[in-house]
Amino acid sequence: MTPAELASVVLAAAHAVFEQRGLDRAALPASTVVERPRNPEHGDYASTLALQLSKKVGVPPRELATALADELGRAPGVKSVEIAGPGFLNIRLDAAAAGQLARVIVETGAEYGRSDRLAGEKINLEFVSANPTGPVHIGGVRWAAVGDALSRLLRATGADVGTEYYFNDAGSQIDRFARSLLAAAKGEPAPEDGYGGAYIAEIATEVQARRPEVRSLDDDAAQEIFRVEGVALMFDEIRSSLRDFGVEFDTYFNEKDLHDRGELDLALARLRQQGHLYESEGATWLRTTDFGDDKDRVLRKSNGEWTYFAADCAYYLDKRERGFERVVIMLGADHHGYIGRMKAMSACFGDDPERNLEILIGQLVNLLRDGAPMRMSKRAGTVITLEDLVDAIGVDASRYALARYSSDSPIDIDIELWTRATRDNPVYYVQYVAARTAGVARNAAEVGLVPGDADAFRPELLDHEKENELLKALAQFPAVVATAAELREPHRVARYLEESVAASYHRFYDNCRVLPLGDEEITDLHRARLWLNNATRTVIANGLYLLGVSAPERM
Repeated sequence: MTPAELASVVLAAAHAVFEQRGLDRAALPASTVVERPRNPEHGDYASTLALQLSKKVGVPPRELATALADELGRAPGVKSVEIAGPGFLNIRLDAAAAGQLARVIVETGAEYGRSDRLAGEKINLEFVSANPTGPVHIGGVRWAAVGDALSRLLRATGADVGTEYYFNDAGSQIDRFARSLLAAAKGEPAPEDGYGGAYIAEIATEVQARRPEVRSLDDDAAQEIFRVEGVALMFDEIRSSLRDFGVEFDTYFNEKDLHDRGELDLALARLRQQGHLYESEGATWLRTTDFGDDKDRVLRKSNGEWTYFAADCAYYLDKRERGFERVVIMLGADHHGYIGRMKAMSACFGDDPERNLEILIGQLVNLLRDGAPMRMSKRAGTVITLEDLVDAIGVDASRYALARYSSDSPIDIDIELWTRATRDNPVYYVQYVAARTAGVARNAAEVGLVPGDADAFRPELLDHEKENELLKALAQFPAVVATAAELREPHRVARYLEESVAASYHRFYDNCRVLPLGDEEITDLHRARLWLNNATRTVIANGLYLLGVSAPERM
């Protein structure tokens, strides 16, 4: 019995009690939930339905809980119901009802854990968004891993998600990048405010190979070629490295398009229509202080130039005009001050900042070698890059390590730990279960042990405490996925896989033999345990997929 099925049973019991007592059934909710009690000794599931309904119908909670417990105790699959405290219901399932979950998981396959919790939500999820002036650094890599995992979680819970990478191929950063390429081509040191590292020389060489005429041009004309060609080469490399990391975006959005299509003027007109613009000292200002910002913001300077914030306004409006009800933006730790002005801007457009705009801030990442932070990239010169991280510990370990921690916490990634083939390496610990469950299934097939037809499955045989523990862990997966999506916390999935599923499976494997020994006859218990083994494989694979990590069949 799944948690959702049990919740339906609890609600049906409530309907019966209300009918028996002549209570107003309009007070009953359309659905309810059951949860795992914090203390496993209290039962398999707990419900607070009696507490929720007590005031609505004027019946003391414990009295209502007693009536619910009596009715629920007669339901098929329910072994016992106990009342705790003021009216909590602690429910125990019989072995057959609990064990049926293994069949449900195997038959549901890749869909197990998915739901329609966020159905109807149209979300634009923007992450990484580094300008093409250098390789993706380790801070951006964190958002690549977390953002991609979050997009998978949101889609798994029914949301309509569009992932987006925002970049600019103009502006002061790109000018410094072009000057740096020109200097490298001329054999000169990088400008004082320019970019260093071997990648600059590599790109400069490639531009000259593509456009040999650049050598004979004056500096202004040459710099323009280095800008156009260099940006294209750098962005191609960024997209390629992210693709190799398992991250693809639905949309790559260029800030220049906002200017070319007149969208900054459109945003300005919309804000003026809302009554939040004013002119001062020849500049156009947005009165963001009306909505909690610490100061008003300039959109257009006195010389007619647009500010970066004006482009931010136009880009936000563009997303909303494309039909996205919620705009989610992932930013680095140095952008914390950005939240106030963006929330105020959303309000200036007439939106609800708490509903329509969500800004997530990620903290710093350190890559440790021999216990000390690595500071310099061999190629980029000043930062640690995506390639540095992947070269050090691999794609799977990189993605898992970056998604395993709450984004608002700084993390240290110890190269020695994350390359170790031992249980203290978290990704190895989880992937080992994926491989072990696959290995058990292979070995079972070799000795003629197969799960058999679902109708012949004997779930009541899964009555060992370690089997029950593992079943409880597997049952939590849909709720973990939904919570991780709603709270924007992919790390919940990683910790669940480690602490609940992997840990429970190891204890099950050590105490409950799946394969027959020697010439031992294959029994229904062996088959039942194989169903449970395969269900575990399904949950591990589904969870790792949500993190963008592989579930190997062999290690």
